[in-house]
Amino acid sequence: MNDKLIIFDTTLRDGEQSPGASMTKDEKVRIARALERMHVDVIEAGFPIASPGDFEAVKAVAEAVKDSTVCGLSRALDKDIDRAGEALKPANSARIHTFIATSPIHMREKLRMEPDQVLEQAVRAVKYARKYTDNVEFSPEDAGRSEPDFLCRILEAVIDAGATTLNIPDTVGYSMPFQFGELIKTLRERIPNSDKAIFSVHCHNDLGLAVSNSLSAVANGARQVECTINGLGERAGNAALEEIVMAVKTRRDFFACNVDHLDTTQIVTCSRLVSGITGFPVQPNKAIVGANAFAHESGIHQDGVLKSRETYEIMRAQDVGWSDNRMVLGKHSGRNAFRTRLQELGIEFKTEDELNDAFARFKDLADKKHEIYDDDLQALVTEVNLSGEDERFKLVALRVCSETGETPDASVTLIMDGEEKQTHAQGDGPVDAAFKAIESVVHSGLELLLYSVNNITTGTDSQGEVTVRVKKDGRIVNGQGADTDIVIASAKAYINALNKTLVPEDRAHPQV
Repeated sequence: MNDKLIIFDTTLRDGEQSPGASMTKDEKVRIARALERMHVDVIEAGFPIASPGDFEAVKAVAEAVKDSTVCGLSRALDKDIDRAGEALKPANSARIHTFIATSPIHMREKLRMEPDQVLEQAVRAVKYARKYTDNVEFSPEDAGRSEPDFLCRILEAVIDAGATTLNIPDTVGYSMPFQFGELIKTLRERIPNSDKAIFSVHCHNDLGLAVSNSLSAVANGARQVECTINGLGERAGNAALEEIVMAVKTRRDFFACNVDHLDTTQIVTCSRLVSGITGFPVQPNKAIVGANAFAHESGIHQDGVLKSRETYEIMRAQDVGWSDNRMVLGKHSGRNAFRTRLQELGIEFKTEDELNDAFARFKDLADKKHEIYDDDLQALVTEVNLSGEDERFKLVALRVCSETGETPDASVTLIMDGEEKQTHAQGDGPVDAAFKAIESVVHSGLELLLYSVNNITTGTDSQGEVTVRVKKDGRIVNGQGADTDIVIASAKAYINALNKTLVPEDRAHPQV
């Protein structure tokens, strides 16, 4: 066997369920285009019934993506399926992914339904979804804790009803690799019509086994893996796309399938884009996309790599895109060169005003930082997308004083609802003083859950990218800011989070 392994990316749907990881419509389109450049087979764009905003985001992705299949999630309900079908109308290739829980605890406690009722509803949903597309995927939610006999019954029935992909999710990350692989094997052997559908898996990382479970399933005949960039996702996350893909590519001697159709050189760019948009940094020791993934500190390792790379490297850094972070622009570069390089990175602007805004920020950055890298451009465009005309608060100026033996203080000038405000505060450090100064004007009552600083590139003149995660009235949002001065970047991030909390949230969790 030398089958193609279908890569189903759910960063835009399941990845967005991480607290604080909500994405705007335009941000979803940017990520979808990056996934399409990687030649990802299926992009799950969202859950259209969840909110008007999610519906519009799925529709926008369906309009933007031309080569990959665009998928929308729906419960096994007519109204959900109708909403998904409507959102996916513009897609060149569309898929509806419908699900219902099948584990005893979910059927009893959540659905309050008998198994026969669940089976009947699943069959009805698949048949109904075929009104919109022949490409229908069905998931028995919490399959990892479901009874195998019932799984065989319901999966056989939905195949007869027209399901072309059967996704077996380990929804709560409960399975062990050998157990999950055996489940896939058992289902394929026991279901009489199993040859008429592709078996897929969707594994969560609660016990740190999402990738292992997914690969065990692939070794036992699964031919689609549902995964996310950087392993982003609900609770402890999902199986990481980059790890699945590179494991199958590197160990082609072990897996009877391939991912040759993917452009793996796009992996690092995609990882950084998702990290920048969601505000979830990648830890340095993360496999494939971490900053240290191809670094060698040990003298023995360094000596071996210098003599022969294969002594300590099982794959090339260039194959996942690590060689592409080159300096491309400087302060003498013109608007056309700027626009062209962004287009090469897959970044386009909807209006000339957005381009002008980004170019002005680029010129400001070039005055502070001599060498401008691709990562700087990605961060700059993210910052442009974070700003908007409807912002209630904008940072005008910031002055901080931090001196040994003295209490740090900050003076901040803000635009608040169109009116300029000046304020001053002291704090434990310059960032604390800046945040307290902002709060003395806005009185938001935000609870700061996370404060994180990462360098975008190398060198002492690198931009600092700051992420803050805040909570207000039970709602969690992320704010991002970037600047060569990390105190200014921190203030930008805090104000960005503040503005987000003022925008009404109209999304709902897919399972509520």
